[in-house]
Amino acid sequence: MRIITVNLNGIRSAVRKGFFDWLQNQNADVICVQELKAQEAELQHPSLALLGYHAYFHYAEKKGYSGVGLYSRHKPKHVVTGLGFDTADQEGRYVAVNLGGLWIASLYMPSGTSGDFRQTAKNNFLDRYAQYLNSLQQDKCDYIICGDWNIAHKNIDLKNWRSNQKHSGFLPEERAWMDKLLNEMSFVDAFRVVNQDPDQYTWWSNRGRAWEKNVGWRIDYQIITPGLKPTVKSAMIYKDQRFSDHAPLTIEYDIIL
Repeated sequence: MRIITVNLNGIRSAVRKGFFDWLQNQNADVICVQELKAQEAELQHPSLALLGYHAYFHYAEKKGYSGVGLYSRHKPKHVVTGLGFDTADQEGRYVAVNLGGLWIASLYMPSGTSGDFRQTAKNNFLDRYAQYLNSLQQDKCDYIICGDWNIAHKNIDLKNWRSNQKHSGFLPEERAWMDKLLNEMSFVDAFRVVNQDPDQYTWWSNRGRAWEKNVGWRIDYQIITPGLKPTVKSAMIYKDQRFSDHAPLTIEYDIIL
């Protein structure tokens, strides 16, 4: 099973940059996309349809903002949009499908970079989402949660970690939340199962030639339940073309539905 996740920073912009042309040759089972910046009517456009895939979206109430989507080659048994609290549901931050004992989700975690108000909203999201994840552990299903988590977990996950310790996305409390997720709660960072190398980033600022110099952050993940850890076969960050300020993350699993 091949799963791709990417923050598009506007799905129509990504289409113009060749994202869907690239997708046609990827043979992905599931594609998770975030930050669509589009509403339901706009996403009905034929240019945003993928032949052979079922598409599901969660839209933000605010136009031109947030939004997540999921394209699946397999018709799901069940679809969930939203998480049951305002920051997730009003801002279009979660859609998940059940493919038969395996749930795959597209998640867009809030950013706190625009000020204290948004950091407070992000912290609240983290608290509420941790409660949601705890509830998932009761249902005995496997999960692959793809998306832009807007947190670099460890020093290895961003180039300039020393100068970013007081910046949203690398705050001590955010990193501690990831520690809890991956230790106490037993979830697994699928990329790090097969790749422990430094300089593996998925987002680059548009300032200061960050892309060119590979001064980036690894904030896009596929987080999986522990039973799936042995199934992770390979992981790749695609950088040959640039569709967004984020790069697509592709992970292959030894899973047969």
